[in-house]
Amino acid sequence: MSDVLPPTDDPEPGWSQSLATGAPGIALLHVELARCGLCEWSTVQHWAAATMRHEVSTHPSASLFRGAPAVAFALHAAERKAYAPALDVLDGQIRQIVQQRLATAHDRIDGQRPPALAEFDLISGLTGLGVYMLRRDRDHATLRGVLKYLVRLTDPLLSPDGLVPGWWTAHGPQDMPSPDWVGGHGNFGMAHGIAGPLALLSSAMRRGTTVAGQPEAIERVCSWLNTWRRGTAAQPWWPETISLGELRSGTSHARHPHRPSWCYGTPGIARAMQLAGLALADEHRRRSAEDALAAAIGDGLQLNRVTDASLCHGWAGLALTVWRVAADSHDPHRLTDRMPYLIGRLDRHLRDHPVRGHGLLEGAEGIHLAQHSITRTHLPLSRWDACLLLDG
Repeated sequence: MSDVLPPTDDPEPGWSQSLATGAPGIALLHVELARCGLCEWSTVQHWAAATMRHEVSTHPSASLFRGAPAVAFALHAAERKAYAPALDVLDGQIRQIVQQRLATAHDRIDGQRPPALAEFDLISGLTGLGVYMLRRDRDHATLRGVLKYLVRLTDPLLSPDGLVPGWWTAHGPQDMPSPDWVGGHGNFGMAHGIAGPLALLSSAMRRGTTVAGQPEAIERVCSWLNTWRRGTAAQPWWPETISLGELRSGTSHARHPHRPSWCYGTPGIARAMQLAGLALADEHRRRSAEDALAAAIGDGLQLNRVTDASLCHGWAGLALTVWRVAADSHDPHRLTDRMPYLIGRLDRHLRDHPVRGHGLLEGAEGIHLAQHSITRTHLPLSRWDACLLLDG
C-alpha cells in the first residue's frame, strides 16, 4: 500500500469544501482509517475543522461534491456525536437546496426542455444529493422527492429535435453548448450519465425506499443500456456517449471500448446494471452485468488503455469497482481471481509514477482509500464509497 501522508496545511481557496479535491475528501480517508483503528481521531478533527473554516456554501449549485452536502457527507461518515449539531444544521440547509433544485427540474420537464448534466448527475446534480439523503434518512420526504424526479427523468422527452430519452442533454459532455455536439448527447457514465440515476434508484429500492413507477424507471434505463450495448456476447461494452445522429441511426460510431473506468466505462455501468438486477431480483440482468465486467478485466487491450492510478478513471477505481461487484456476486471468483493482477498493475503504476497531488477523485487520498478497502476482509466501515454509488 502506498505511503500517503496528509498535507501539513490546508491551502485556500478551493480545499475547504470540495469532496473531489479538498478537505472533505481528505477527511473521509482519515474517517475510514480512524474507524479501523489505523489513525487518530484528532487527524479527522483537523480536516473536519478545515471543511468549516469558512461559511459552508449553501448556494443552489451545491452538490454532493461541493459545499454543504460534501461537508455533511464526510461528517456523517464519522458517526461521531460531536458532529451531530453541525449535521442537523447542514441537513436543513441541504433539504432546502434539494427542494429548490427539484422545483427547477420539474418546471424544466413540464416545459419539455432537455436537462443539463448538472441537473441530474452524481457529481453536480440531484442524483448526488439523493445519495446523501439515502445515507442520512432513507424514509425522508426529500429523498422520495428525488426518486420521483428521477422516475420522471426516465420518461421520453419531446425536444425540438424529436423524441429523445428524458436525460438527453442539449450540451456536449463538458455540459456546455458545443458545435461538435449539435443536438446534444446521451451520456452513459456513472459520474455524469444515466448509470448514476440507475444506481441510485436501484440502491434505494434494495433498501426498501420506493416511489410510484420506480421499478418501471429502472427497467426503462436498463432497456436503453441493453439497446446500446456493443461488442459481442462474450465481450460486451458500452460507448461513453452518443450523438443525436447516432441516436437517430441506432448505431454508435465507437469501434472499440474506451478505458475500463469507474466514471465513464464498462465497470461503472456494469455496477449500476448489477444493482438493478439485485433490486428487481432479476438474476439474468445481474449475471449479464457481471459477465460484462469480467470480460473487460480479462481484455488486455482494454486494460492497456488505463493510464493513471486515480479513483476516478484509473487503476484504483477499476479495482475498487471490481471488488464491490464481486462482493454482491453469486459467482465472485471470476472477478476476485483477477484482483491480484489489478492490484499489481496499480502498485506498479504508483511505483513508476508516484502521485503528488491530493484529493479523493484524482489524488493520493482516493487511491489510498481504494487500496485500504480492497485489502480488507470486510466492507468499508464508513461506507465512504457511497459517494461513488458503489456501496449499493
